[in-house]
Amino acid sequence: MNTMPASSVAPGAEATLATARRPARGRLATVASDSAYVLTGWIIAVVGFALIMPLFSAGLGTVVIGVGFLLLLLVLFVAQGFATLERTRIRVVTGIDVPEPAYRRSPEGTRLRGRVWNVLSDGRRWLDLLYAFLAPIPNLVAFPIALAWWATTVVGLAYPLYDWALPYGPDNHSLADLMGFGHSATARITVNFGVGLLAALTLPFVLRLLAVVVASFGRGLLTRQRAAVLAERVSALTESRAAAASAEANALRRLERDLHDGPQQRLVRLAMDLGTAQRRLHSDPTSAGPLISGAIDQTRETLEELRALSRGIAPPVLADRGLPAALAALAARCPVPVALRTERVEAGLSSATENGAYFVVAEALTNVAKHSAATEATVHVVEDNGVLSVTVTDNGTGGAHPAKGHGLAGLIDRVHALDGGLQVHSPPGGPTVLAARLPVVPDRARS
Repeated sequence: MNTMPASSVAPGAEATLATARRPARGRLATVASDSAYVLTGWIIAVVGFALIMPLFSAGLGTVVIGVGFLLLLLVLFVAQGFATLERTRIRVVTGIDVPEPAYRRSPEGTRLRGRVWNVLSDGRRWLDLLYAFLAPIPNLVAFPIALAWWATTVVGLAYPLYDWALPYGPDNHSLADLMGFGHSATARITVNFGVGLLAALTLPFVLRLLAVVVASFGRGLLTRQRAAVLAERVSALTESRAAAASAEANALRRLERDLHDGPQQRLVRLAMDLGTAQRRLHSDPTSAGPLISGAIDQTRETLEELRALSRGIAPPVLADRGLPAALAALAARCPVPVALRTERVEAGLSSATENGAYFVVAEALTNVAKHSAATEATVHVVEDNGVLSVTVTDNGTGGAHPAKGHGLAGLIDRVHALDGGLQVHSPPGGPTVLAARLPVVPDRARS
């Protein structure tokens, strides 16, 4: 069955969809949920306004002496808390998810002044503050209507129980009397009970309408607008492309350095030894033999280095036999004993996902062998809910950090280019844990 994408729904129709999209539940549960949302919304809105407005005013008044920046910072965080609470309440009452915006985060190592400015210049947080200021308006309208409808329902339905206790005299006129139905107890009970019954029958619809109106107001301010979503996506794609370009440039520089320091030097020496052996073949054939034997050994070593470099570019086993087999080959070549465990790593992953996971493990095991002084390592790769998690742990001396070398820094760029994330936890003394999360993208060409 074809479904209409969310982006094709007109904004004015979203509120009417709330009833259809809310979680399936009984009528009484829906009435209770709507009542709690509308009646408590006024209290929360008033508390938020009363707490935020004085702090905001004090912050503006003390900006000139610097204290105001800290007060404004506090105000924005408090407003964020109330906005998060309202997003949760909207999700519970309507069943529509209100995603939390991607608040701006400060890079690692940013000073306190930079962190404060990063928060104060985040427009999403100011939208939360605007909602805190405006939230009492729709709640001020919805709260008395909901309270009056509930009161009419309860008082009207319970009227037969207490009519006898009311002091109706010649000078006291009941609702039935004013409507022309007479002054008798039967008329009073019938009219008041009927009004209560009518209020009870319409109560679910009135409460749902009020809840949708209040929730729509909150969603209008707390949900990222489409332009903002597109802008964030463009920014994310730009950063991802920059990370990919940086990772590619670092990989090329590293490959050039490895070629220069390894095979190129061996080939230069090999050419010199072969030239010397060629000259001695006529004058001193006996001394040429060791030179030729050494040249053969250098050729083998050069081939091994070239094979190792080619594995870093495009390992054939990865394309031929898949990620688990390629990781098993990596673990077998590592001089440190490696325990490998793969779970639910299905075939048909995209080459980008497989390459990303492979290079994470390859770089981690290279660091384990060269720098960690570890005696054992573990590699755990598991696919869960569309995410491929790669964890490499060793019992070495620790102290690994992306800023200390190009390997981990380039690896972070490579993972970032795949819309993934990588964390390194390596306290002095160890253990070192490198954890990467890569989105699983099926390879349509293979499937």
